[in-house]
Amino acid sequence: MASSTAKKIVSEIPTWIRVYDDGTVERPRSFPLVPPSLDDPITGVSSKDIIISQNTKLSARLYLPKLDSDKVKLPIYIYFHGGGFFFESAFSKLYNDHLNKLLSVADFIAVSVQYRLAPEHPLPACYHDCWDALQWVASHASKNTTNTEPWLTDHGDFDKVYIGGDSAGGNIAHNIAMRAGLESLPCAVKISGAILSHPYFWGSQPVGSESVTNLEQNMNRLIWKLVYPCAPGGIDNPMINPMGPGAPSLAGLGCSKVLVLVAGKDDLRDRGLCYYEAVNKSGWQGKIQLFEDKDENHVFYLFNSESDTATQLIKRMASFLLN
Repeated sequence: MASSTAKKIVSEIPTWIRVYDDGTVERPRSFPLVPPSLDDPITGVSSKDIIISQNTKLSARLYLPKLDSDKVKLPIYIYFHGGGFFFESAFSKLYNDHLNKLLSVADFIAVSVQYRLAPEHPLPACYHDCWDALQWVASHASKNTTNTEPWLTDHGDFDKVYIGGDSAGGNIAHNIAMRAGLESLPCAVKISGAILSHPYFWGSQPVGSESVTNLEQNMNRLIWKLVYPCAPGGIDNPMINPMGPGAPSLAGLGCSKVLVLVAGKDDLRDRGLCYYEAVNKSGWQGKIQLFEDKDENHVFYLFNSESDTATQLIKRMASFLLN
């Protein structure tokens, strides 16, 4: 006889996440976690894990390329991983491999943020975490910073601070850039640029080639309902639909340049194109670039990183961060 105390699924996105009535969560498709390493044998990149805040357990994995001089100063790239806000990790093999490869192409410091995941920590928790991480990085521009990280103080160029991410991480990068347009960072640090790679945006009204049927069962709606069930405006909340009614003007982006990357076979493609066009029309004073890989799927370069297309895209990202 089955036990009457067996736990039951209370919420689920099949094959992606299961939430049980006892509060436990299963994420079947997450990649395995891997440790950091000094002098990665393939790329020569070093990495280490650090704690940013003991209060919220906010942490990050830092990456540093092999240096020819102890005095060299490098751009800083603060990275927000994807995963729909509910799975994946800054410590996973998927993102560890990606950032090792990116740093093997160009010399900069990367700070990959381990933000809190929904549904245990519903949005906007992850936005707060990522803003706190950006503030922490910026605080290193001062010689009087507590909880300092030597890789940042010794090698960080605080005139070249970038943010970016893929999918949900691209969404986070947009929202952090918008907040930076309203609030100052420590030591008057400014965001030089943002990379929005296949960003996760959505809304109640289909755009472009998006399906006009079964709207409530669309995967992107289901994810948003899971991760931000109390979002004011629901799927048209400005954090998921920055082009929607009542959203703040995109002219308020707090950075000087943006790179938007889309993929032709990605369900999110048309939202990325709409975002690019909306920023262009907003009166924003920065420079925005758009690049499309027409024959590729969502975040293809993470899963097939050795392909020619992925290699070229990695070089494009690196060039944006260095120029």
